[in-house]
Amino acid sequence: MKLKLRTLFIQYKWSLFTLILLLGISLISPQTGFKASQLTFSNFLTMLSVLPPILVLIGLLDVWIPKEIMIKYMGEHSGLKGLVIAFLLGSFAAGPLYAAFPVAAVLLKKRAKLSNVLFFLGVWSTAKLPMVMFEFTSFGSTFTLLHIATNLTIFLIGAILVDKLTSNAHKELIYSTAASLANQ
Repeated sequence: MKLKLRTLFIQYKWSLFTLILLLGISLISPQTGFKASQLTFSNFLTMLSVLPPILVLIGLLDVWIPKEIMIKYMGEHSGLKGLVIAFLLGSFAAGPLYAAFPVAAVLLKKRAKLSNVLFFLGVWSTAKLPMVMFEFTSFGSTFTLLHIATNLTIFLIGAILVDKLTSNAHKELIYSTAASLANQ
């Protein structure tokens, strides 16, 4: 029983820390504590509305796409087609950036090339279609095109550099960690 309680505490330490912090703020300044609690609860509800559909899609991706297919189209020797697929996955995505990390973990579990996964995360954070459309209407075409082109170039160069500078042993560690996390 004591071991289970310790495991639960370790697993939920950040949630407990947040609760303790909110309680402390509420004791010092009840009005600020109430506002902070409202915002925390609102963000929690937003996350609950986004994550279930993403997790369903991840489950389908994990079950429906065999590892061999992922390796063929996004793996180590996928070349330009792997980057194009990473771009399309990232740009047609919906939801906040934290929803991209479980998708990235499944891609890594299926042995997608590290640079493709990193580029996918960069595209998701910058060039999602809804965000591009918002920027286009709010800031104009010049800003949007400059912003997207600059960021995608930096993400692509960075992803390729990280992939090249990461040893095969470290890549294997990344792949095995992703596989163990995805199986939890």
